[in-house]
Amino acid sequence: MMTTTWSALAARPLSRMVDRAFVSYARRRTRQLERLDVAAIQRATLQRLVYCARHTRFGREHDFAAIRSVADFQERVPLRDYDRFWQEYWQPSFPVLDNATWPGHIPYLALSSGTTTGVTKYLPVSRALLASHQRAARTALAWYRAWYPESLLFTGRLFFLGGSTDLQRQGPSHRPVLAGDLSGIVAHAAPAFLRPFVFPPRKLALLADWERKLALLAEQSSRLAITLVSGVPSWLLALFERLLQITGRHCIAEVWPTLRVVVHGGTRFDPYRPLFQQLIGRPDIHFLETYPASEGFVASEDPRHGLLRLITDHGIFFEFVPVAELQQGRPTRHTVDEVVTGVQYAVVLTTCAGLWSYILGDTICFEKRDPPLLRFTGRTHHFLSAFGEHLIGEEIEQAVADAAQATSATLADFHVGPVHPSAPGLPGRHRFLIEFVQPPADLEVFARVLDAALGRMNADYRAHRAGDLTLGAPQLCTVLRGGFTRWLSAHGRVGGQHKVPRIDGEGKLTAELFQWFADHACLDDGPGHTTFISLDV
Repeated sequence: MMTTTWSALAARPLSRMVDRAFVSYARRRTRQLERLDVAAIQRATLQRLVYCARHTRFGREHDFAAIRSVADFQERVPLRDYDRFWQEYWQPSFPVLDNATWPGHIPYLALSSGTTTGVTKYLPVSRALLASHQRAARTALAWYRAWYPESLLFTGRLFFLGGSTDLQRQGPSHRPVLAGDLSGIVAHAAPAFLRPFVFPPRKLALLADWERKLALLAEQSSRLAITLVSGVPSWLLALFERLLQITGRHCIAEVWPTLRVVVHGGTRFDPYRPLFQQLIGRPDIHFLETYPASEGFVASEDPRHGLLRLITDHGIFFEFVPVAELQQGRPTRHTVDEVVTGVQYAVVLTTCAGLWSYILGDTICFEKRDPPLLRFTGRTHHFLSAFGEHLIGEEIEQAVADAAQATSATLADFHVGPVHPSAPGLPGRHRFLIEFVQPPADLEVFARVLDAALGRMNADYRAHRAGDLTLGAPQLCTVLRGGFTRWLSAHGRVGGQHKVPRIDGEGKLTAELFQWFADHACLDDGPGHTTFISLDV
């Protein structure tokens, strides 16, 4: 009790001092970034990484000692995905990955849910990578605070809605390895001096039971001055709804009047934005997009431009491969100073945890080269082209957002995939499984706006929809509120960075989801919400 009382008494002056210090840091950091020679810092980063790893097994096998330039590196180190790293370098000694692709002991393994393949991935997290994540997170806040210095973030608590910090011990006792969600690893390794400024406390962060944890998070945070909340949008939505339920308040601004910014990442935010604005209930709340991955922190929103800005000086070397060339034997590999705006690129990382020319699985598009501003556009395996329509994730999510806006609907989540023809002469179609918070008054209007928006953005889709010959109109299937959360929970994917796979290019997961929802009574057959809405049936 004495410690708690002292903390409460000391928090206010300490918070004001820390806040002033961070604003000063933010101004210095942003000035430094404006002067940064991005191409030079990226070349220097690669040389440092190569030098550090020259005596590892990977470094010896790829002749790191002879690498003097980016061209040398690209000649010696081919592109690899997770499966190749796992089979060639990590699986033989798993869970101990010492000196395989990065020097020294790898203390952590980040578990990624594998939204592309559905297979859990174990990704090495070195202490250098933890420092990289921390530097990138500070940079993200620095961009925000330099633009909004009046936000006074450290006068309250920073609420990080992440996975459990109850990491699982693996490996021999003399070489222990801790495995878990990346957000849990970052929280576990966070310096002690930050604890008075962040929420949740370690004891609560340890909980693995997501339902109990969510209830306690909502209950305890409702009594705190929260200035920032950060997490995956779908789980933030669940938290907000629980907060309103237990407090009886009408909006989040009434629960947390000190809230200044919502930090989101992990999925495209456009379909969520209207609902978040409605739930928060105050127009001056800022939304800050970040682009972290278990493999490395990529970018954060620069509020001056309203776009993601590549972070280039935190121990990660970036390459960008045109998506159209990704399946070629030797695709073109661009550095950040070589990219062309408007081109869809696959992101390739070389990191201070031993990933070398690693295909991340994400696609982006640069809007500007100096500074490097980009948009997240989807996943390399998450696109719809079962019938030649070539729809990318960005187009699908924007079309759903347009349909929601046009019909005053708000949604919690959605999934889409192809449904192949059931008989000769019939067209295929896309099945949208949508969980609404506020459903549209007319689902047919929603479907028409969705269909029109896809055709407006994508000429191939428009051509295939002509006459309903090869591609029929979209089917809408309404999922009951909480249905996607139930599915995630049933598959052990609740909380943290877990999220619903938005797009299924093959249709297998779409069929499985639809069948699971049908078997567990998660489809809405109520008045005005028939299970299927299709414009041409």
